[in-house]
Amino acid sequence: MRRRHTTTRLMVTAALALPLTLTAAPAVAAPTTPARHLTDVIPAPVDTRPDPRAAFRISPLTVIRTTPGSTDARQVGRQLAETLRPATGYPLPVLPVPSTPLPEIALLLGGADHRIGQEGYQLDVTRQRVTIRANTPAGLFAGTQTLRQLLPADIEAPNRRRTTWTIPGGRIVDYPRFAYRGAMLDLARHFHTVDEITAYVDLISQYKINYLHLHLTDDQGWRIQIDSWPRLTTVGGGPGTGVDGVGPGYLTKADYKAVVAYAAARHITIVPEIDMPGHTNAAQSTYPELNCDGVPPPPRTDTAVGYSSLCINDDLTYRFVEDVIRELAAITPGPFLHIGGDEAHATTDEDYRTFMNRVLPLVTKYGKRASGWNEVTQVDPPADVVAQFWGTGTTNADLADAAARGTKVIMSPANKSYLDMKYDANTPLGLRWAGLIEVSDAYGWDPATRVSASARTRSSASRHPCGPKPCEPSTTSSTWPSHACPRSPSSAGRRRPATTGNRSGPDWGSRHPAGACSRSTSTRRPRCPGAEPVGGTGRRGRCPRVAQRPQALSNAFRVGSRSGASTSVAFGPVSRFSTAAARFSNAVRTRGSAAVGASSRRSCASAV
Repeated sequence: MRRRHTTTRLMVTAALALPLTLTAAPAVAAPTTPARHLTDVIPAPVDTRPDPRAAFRISPLTVIRTTPGSTDARQVGRQLAETLRPATGYPLPVLPVPSTPLPEIALLLGGADHRIGQEGYQLDVTRQRVTIRANTPAGLFAGTQTLRQLLPADIEAPNRRRTTWTIPGGRIVDYPRFAYRGAMLDLARHFHTVDEITAYVDLISQYKINYLHLHLTDDQGWRIQIDSWPRLTTVGGGPGTGVDGVGPGYLTKADYKAVVAYAAARHITIVPEIDMPGHTNAAQSTYPELNCDGVPPPPRTDTAVGYSSLCINDDLTYRFVEDVIRELAAITPGPFLHIGGDEAHATTDEDYRTFMNRVLPLVTKYGKRASGWNEVTQVDPPADVVAQFWGTGTTNADLADAAARGTKVIMSPANKSYLDMKYDANTPLGLRWAGLIEVSDAYGWDPATRVSASARTRSSASRHPCGPKPCEPSTTSSTWPSHACPRSPSSAGRRRPATTGNRSGPDWGSRHPAGACSRSTSTRRPRCPGAEPVGGTGRRGRCPRVAQRPQALSNAFRVGSRSGASTSVAFGPVSRFSTAAARFSNAVRTRGSAAVGASSRRSCASAV
């Protein structure tokens, strides 16, 4: 016992000594109120109880204390410290000790509100400390993302800022409504590097999204290494592939494992998709034997859909499919493997049923749970197959019947969650086949009641809650932020009240003045927040009123060029979103990508 106490004293003494080595900075007067309110959190927490008298200020003496003996809690503490150190300039040592006499941010497993479950957290802010309690490391991590949002947006800066780091006082109790909160990234039509994918992971993790669906294959490109069929990547993912021929690129198995590990460290599970029996032209143009007539079709770089199909009655097809599923399942630790199944217009209904009846069991054979686009419900699949709805309507008899049989459903209605859709008729880039999707459209719908073909659909959705997921648009990597934000965090909680207007609704102005993916350093003065947006103050050429800042946010995100020469970052270094967005765009410019425009409808689907 004495040794443990001695160790604790030594660690605390070391923590006290560390700040003495810091370069002195000019004193900054403490603000009368924090820069943020406790309610300035996206997604909206379940229970928020502000206490204006209890604000906590991070100082050079602040330490991050974690549950003793828990390597998981300590890892979350290290991640938080690495996030806060650059902008604060403070050492913020991570101490796995029972207590300290210092001002602290405590990350503790256990002892939280009984409601929080496996992914929730309880955050308490007093003048002496910030305490985040959770039942799991995922819950602790979620709590730290809320903490980030409660700090001034300068906390995301890559270098030291002379700012007072004050956190508003009070208590937040939060837990997700849906177990699956996802995002999607299309690598097939426009390839994205490991650095670009991990930058996207960084972004979505801030909003408690916990699944990333990677669309790895399509007519325009094959982007994952399969040893049994090596030309899939060297040819199917080689030069001239992708929309407009902007390839090449593919993930080696090592690359894929690196992405999986990076995401897992941020409590995000990767869901790989191999789209079939349609959307297979990249494979069929590479291997002639996958075609019924043995003649390879020409590679495709357009965005048409519905023309390709594997040869359903050829046993070689199923050898190919099994090889792909076996190799991909072996490097995917998550539970799901998505088999596509959408827009198979070149496959007859009978052949489609034959194909699915042979392929769905293969996914189970290799230890994974199959998911597919909602067309898979046409074949009465086993109840453990997850169906992902991407339609634009509010009725679907096949989906309703499947839900009544116990099928879980991921809701990704294209006219609510496809982020490659334009905001309005004046949006310079994007598609509109599913409709125009304003911020109010993205936030103002309920996945549990969206498809109302029968009461059975609603009850199943409520009984097996699955949250919506946004997806990354298949645009050039310098323009995707304009589509992803501020709409993409809408999938993270589904508790955000619908705005009464579009990007200037009063809910956004009063509750989240700087929008969803970027936050300003000022929420009260009618001026452009923080720094000037990249490319100017927005389409209207002036700073908006406080209640209109989401409009300014969206306008600023829209800035960009078709050549990929300009990043679509809202507010420069003070942006809550700019670090990940700039990293994504810089990586693209480094490799000289000039991909432009959006791809077909499967490019961006939200899910749960």
